[in-house]
Amino acid sequence: MPNGSSATSELDVRVFIPIKRHEMLLRMFKELPVGESFIFINDHDPLPLYYEFRSIHGDVVGWEYLQKGGRDWKVKVTRMEASVGREFTDISTLMDLRKIENKDWKHVVFHRYGMMQEGDTMEIIAEQEPEEIHSIFNEKFKNQCNWIYKKEQPGEYVIHITKRVAGEFDDSGIEIAVEFDVRPYPPAERHEMVFGAFDEIHPGQAFIFTNDHDPKPLYYQIEAESNIPFKWEYLINGPEEWKVKVSKIIE
Repeated sequence: MPNGSSATSELDVRVFIPIKRHEMLLRMFKELPVGESFIFINDHDPLPLYYEFRSIHGDVVGWEYLQKGGRDWKVKVTRMEASVGREFTDISTLMDLRKIENKDWKHVVFHRYGMMQEGDTMEIIAEQEPEEIHSIFNEKFKNQCNWIYKKEQPGEYVIHITKRVAGEFDDSGIEIAVEFDVRPYPPAERHEMVFGAFDEIHPGQAFIFTNDHDPKPLYYQIEAESNIPFKWEYLINGPEEWKVKVSKIIE
């Protein structure tokens, strides 16, 4: 790992809860000018954070251990080059396994998953399907998270792992009955299409529709007019496109 130039600031993050440490340090690196550094002190090896930096910003991260061991880990972080980091909309963190040493995969992924809050989503990118990681999630967290493939093609797998909210409806086995785009149609027809699709699906089924603005008023209308329990899930939440999955829940 490359070493950086002289540090200009130092921060003891041990007084913060783990997720706040990550959020703070990620923000600091995003705002760090090229060639400048900061030092932080942690109570354990912050290696997962190094890989999170690289996953988001690329190979521009200088990472030097100034002190190791016990409750005193001191690291100097340097921005080596300019970069445009990945901006999140539908996920809370990113782990690009292509930038992580194989021996560290499990430690990094499950350490970061442990800090995720209910409803948060981690994106994993890999050249091949991460079968061992998938197996561990199935074994240890099967009823606590959703594992969804966003892309499956040679050389690139993109997976979203969402930590479920306690008591949340498990829709992993839901059948998608129909998917449609309402954007080419006038507003009145859009409403009819959505309500027609809702009337036609059965419990255990869902439909997905795409709109050019937040269709949340339709949610409130369905909630007011229907006695059937349903789930409204944003798959894409703006700013140019909204995609919503509507499921009828099996009671």
